[in-house]
Amino acid sequence: MEEVKKAIQDDYPDDFAWCHGCGRLNEKGHQFRTGWDGERTITIYEPKKEHMAMPGFVYGGLIASLIDCHGTGSAAIALHRKNGHEIGSGEEPPRFVTASLHVDFLKPTPAETPLKAYGYIQEIHPKKWKVETEVYANDQMCAKGEVVAVVMPDTFKK
Repeated sequence: MEEVKKAIQDDYPDDFAWCHGCGRLNEKGHQFRTGWDGERTITIYEPKKEHMAMPGFVYGGLIASLIDCHGTGSAAIALHRKNGHEIGSGEEPPRFVTASLHVDFLKPTPAETPLKAYGYIQEIHPKKWKVETEVYANDQMCAKGEVVAVVMPDTFKK
């Protein structure tokens, strides 16, 4: 299966690497990995058997989680690049939280098929970014969504 080789989540500090969707340290989480694909972002994920809605199809909550974490990861990559850094540069990337999540399910998503989420990023404020995401299975768009992500407030930090 194709994979994202350099992911922004690899650069998140350990204190913030526990998200159920994208936390690399959460062994029971999805461990989504978001990187660059040209000028857009990409996350590739193969749903597991436990992500089934009904035989042969993926649970919509997994799709929403994928769009959510892909959106915040994409915003982090974009601001990191705007700040003059790339994934793996040794600089800690900014972290984002979700202010808004909207998901449209376009067709049933087949199970046991790698999903590709592509993100298109737009800065709408120095601390707020909008990411439009399209989710594909077998080259067919199954869902699309929008995340408005905001820079993580200091109150979230210890």
